This record gives sequence, structure tokens and C-alpha cells, in this order.
Amino acid sequence: MRMLAGVLAGQPFTSTLVGDASLSARPMRRVMEPLERMGARLDATEGHAPLTIHGASLHAIEYHPSVPSAQVKSAILFAGLQAAGTTSVTEPAETRDHTERALTAFGATIARHDRTVSVAGGQRLAGRSLSIPGDFSSAAFWMVAAAALPGSSIELQDVGLNPTRTALVGVLTRFGARVQVHETESDGGEPRGTILVEHDRTGTVTIVPEEVPGLIDELPAIAALAAHSGEVTVRGAAELRIKESDRIATLVAGLRNLGVEAEEWPDGFTIRGTGAPRGGIAHAHDDHRIAMALAIAALGAQVPSRIDGAEAVAISYPGFFETLGRLVA
Repeated sequence: MRMLAGVLAGQPFTSTLVGDASLSARPMRRVMEPLERMGARLDATEGHAPLTIHGASLHAIEYHPSVPSAQVKSAILFAGLQAAGTTSVTEPAETRDHTERALTAFGATIARHDRTVSVAGGQRLAGRSLSIPGDFSSAAFWMVAAAALPGSSIELQDVGLNPTRTALVGVLTRFGARVQVHETESDGGEPRGTILVEHDRTGTVTIVPEEVPGLIDELPAIAALAAHSGEVTVRGAAELRIKESDRIATLVAGLRNLGVEAEEWPDGFTIRGTGAPRGGIAHAHDDHRIAMALAIAALGAQVPSRIDGAEAVAISYPGFFETLGRLVA
């Protein structure tokens, strides 16, 4: 929704974007403010969807978002392609750069300097046929499962290896897993390859605020890393509270229901594993990443576990439970 708002901001018509209850709870002011500065007019309900975009002739801006967000950056770049002048975004921390790579692959000229990315308006893109690699954030759950469970290993093939997405590799290594990454090719500027993860030992890992932007989608999986043994602490991740659910609260509550020791902080959590989880019933609150994280945490539990609201995995990974069944059979 945020990125599409950037595309629509420069169009000579009015559009309204709607979403389900989860999407309608997400904050939209962070994308409304820069697009309005560029000349569009946007209406929302207390900063939430439905989001109405009144397209207009746009002018370039230099924007400094207060919160790192690849979605907001992308929306501004999409609008910047339609604006008079050169639009730039300077991020407080590096975020994923899929949009910059994609725009380059489709023929745009993108300038980058440190954490500033710029695009000149009026550029025309050219169509291409591209092969899309496997999603690293979805693969993260299998990587965590192999790292956490004694005797486990997994090889994941044709996974996207964009360097702004693979910080989890370092986290798993710090935790004690053996990880090998082999890049095989690149298409459209996006590298891909094979990842091998093997359980070795478990330890203590602390994710500090500076690391959070590069791990934001993997943090639920990282919480499951310590469900059996070891310890994981995440701080500086208050952004998790305004995702599809309050991911800090739902993760901590769900893991506690499975018998895992978990503490909640305003900006994160601490998970301590003391052996196989007891198992039980946990609720995913219709959040796809929470459902997958709790399922991974429940592997090897003392009794069978049930994850309510798990059908939400269809949002990003419809075949998750079928794949899980094959891996643990």
C-alpha cells in the first residue's frame, strides 16, 4: 500500500486503497507526509487506511525519514520518477535496496552516496523478463530450525542473497550454528545461491538497535532460535509493535504458552531456552510471521502443540506447513 501510494501520487486521477483489518491498522502518515510535500494530496482515517491519493504534478524533495523504512523510501523513489527535478532520500540506517536494484535493472539511473539514494524525474523504464529467487525472510524459519535443533541441518537452494537482507547469517553464526553461503548467479542485480545451516552449539546473542533495520522481518524467527536452549535478546525494535500484530507482545505470550521462558521489553524481548519446550496452545493473532515462528519453536516440544490463527501463513508462505511436514517426517 505504501509503495503503490508513491506510484499513484503522480497520476492525473484519484485513487483509494483499502485493506483488511490488519493492513488498516498500519501507520500511513510516514508515507503521506513526503508525498504531500511533493505535491500530492492524501486523505486517511486518523493516519490509517483507507488511503485516498489525489494525484498531481509532483516536484522533487530531499527527504530525511525519522524511521528507517524501505517501503517509505521506495514510495518516494517511485514518486520521484514522476517529479520535476531530482528526488533524494537519506536514511537514518541502511534498509533493503530491492527497489534501487529493480529500477536500475529496468533502465533507470539511480545515484547512491552513503545512505542517500537519488533519482531524477522523467526517466522511462523498459520491460524485462526476470527470474525471482526464493525469499530470504521465508527461508529464515528453516535456517533457524536447523540452527536450534540438535542433529539438524538443511540446504536451501536458489535463495535471494541480497546483502541488505542476509544479516541473519551472522546472527546464526554468533549463536553457534555452522553456516555456509555459496552465491551461484545474479539476475536483475539480485544475487542468489545456496545456504547450508547445521546445528553445532547454542549460545547467547544480543541484537542491538543498529542491527534491527536489517533484521526486522527475521526477528520473529530469531525469537524461536532460543526456544530450546541458549538466549536471544532483541532491543531497539519498538517498530515490531505496529506490524500485522504487536509482534513483541504476541511472540512473548505465544512462547510462554509453549513453555518457553520469555521476557517482554518496551522495545524488544529476551528468550531463554532451558531444554525442549513443554508445548501447548499458542495464538498467532492472525500474523503470518508469528505463526511460523511459534511453529518452529514448538518443534521437539514434549507434547503436541497447536497454533491458533495459523492460517495467516497464507499471506506470505501458503505452503509453509506442507513443507514443515516434509522436513520433519
